Amino acid sequence: MTNGQGAAEAPPTSSPDIFAKCPSKTLDDYRAAEELGLNPFYRELSSEIGPTIRYAGTEVVMLGSNNYLGLTTDPRVKKAAMEAVARYGTGVTGSRLLNGTLPLHTELEELLADWVGMERALVFTTGYTANLGLISTLVQDGDAVFCDSAAHASLVDGARLANGALRAFFHNRPNSLKRGLRSWRSQPGAGGVLVAVDGIYSMEGDWAPLPEIKALCDQYEARLLVDEAHALGVVGPQGAGTAAATGVRADLIMGTFSKSLASCGGFIAGPADVIGFLRLFCRPILFTASNVPASLAAALTAAKIARQEDWRREVVLRLAERLRDGLADLGYDVGGNTQSCIVPVHVDDLVGTGLLWRALLDRGVYTNCSLPPAVPRPMLRTSVMATHTEEHVDRALDAFGEIAREGIVDAERERLLAVWQLDEPSEPSQVG
Repeated sequence: MTNGQGAAEAPPTSSPDIFAKCPSKTLDDYRAAEELGLNPFYRELSSEIGPTIRYAGTEVVMLGSNNYLGLTTDPRVKKAAMEAVARYGTGVTGSRLLNGTLPLHTELEELLADWVGMERALVFTTGYTANLGLISTLVQDGDAVFCDSAAHASLVDGARLANGALRAFFHNRPNSLKRGLRSWRSQPGAGGVLVAVDGIYSMEGDWAPLPEIKALCDQYEARLLVDEAHALGVVGPQGAGTAAATGVRADLIMGTFSKSLASCGGFIAGPADVIGFLRLFCRPILFTASNVPASLAAALTAAKIARQEDWRREVVLRLAERLRDGLADLGYDVGGNTQSCIVPVHVDDLVGTGLLWRALLDRGVYTNCSLPPAVPRPMLRTSVMATHTEEHVDRALDAFGEIAREGIVDAERERLLAVWQLDEPSEPSQVG
């Protein structure tokens, strides 16, 4: 073939295919684990998420849920959701800005602001979009957001989407934050600063050292955002969270409905001017469909119950301590904080984590796998709810004990390694 002037044209070259990245070693490992019955992700559950669930036709103890107060099955919450559907329909089919704000939004926002001691609150469709929207809107050119290295993915993703700078500091290390803030403030023309931390961290269940972090924010004129997703309803006066529990006056509070509040959604609470700014400029509010009525009504009713029924906090923390102490007595490497529903069980390797998950499931206990890079070390993330009983916890401990006594994980590992060459996945993921 010539180009019309007698010269031969170069053969066409193959252009990069956007799909080329999809077949990968990670995907191969995922499929291999599925074939061996060791894939802990995307499992299908066939019942409501209570203290026990139905999995593969069998009742199992649920230690893999964030339903900390046990309100997803509460008759009052379910009734409120059904009544909202009867009154408002199944969806609002519009954004908050236009036709998607209901009286349920207004009442819920007023309750949430009062609960966490802020002037105003703004409800989002999910907790993820609450953090994403807040940070990407607030942190602009010249500003910076400092995130704890173990902070929620939504905080980090919001920072990546923002036009300002993202800075990380070592997990729960105030001195690391101090060095970063001091460096930022030493730069000519440095703008505003937001420090973002979880009140209780989602994987390990440890608390942020909020008094020390707040002191640094005051010293370096930074604003403090506390993500109370795993603390709201569980700790603090009336379950108001870690900031309230430690007497820290945060500048902004984030919370979610998908843990203690038995629904789906999230909120940001703070000064009236900040909330007003978000209402006008936050893209995940302006260009996302609003919450469905059932989720709003469920969250509203659950929040009222959570504030009033202190017994739920007392029971869930007592059961978490029973589980944590029992696992430690059995020789497991257990982390977490005694004032948290989350009980992490650390495992030495990826294969052992999958095998322990499978062995527990075979013995009637559902847990969650968390793998690097989402966490520093492979682990099973377990958690309890206020509607568990001591018998449920003891049943789980019996399963852990049998596995440890009989050396089931080590025996299965040797068998598998003989038939399948297991390498660590290049991009592991986690759920929970």
